[in-house]
Amino acid sequence: NDKWIYRIIVLSLGLSIISIIIGVIILIGTGKITNDGSVPTILTAIGSAAIGALAGLLAPHLRQAAKRYLRA
Repeated sequence: NDKWIYRIIVLSLGLSIISIIIGVIILIGTGKITNDGSVPTILTAIGSAAIGALAGLLAPHLRQAAKRYLRA
């Protein structure tokens, strides 16, 4: 079912975002990260991609929004 596919994708993207945040907090706590410039680039890239994908999935489609607007 399509609803379950979207739920699984949203859940996995959300979990990846949360795990990256927790990972960065752990790295800060252990002293391996001291400022913004020392955050590993891969964490920034994965986090940004996951947030962008999540926003793209959750944003309403333009055609659906236009149909709702024109009906009202």
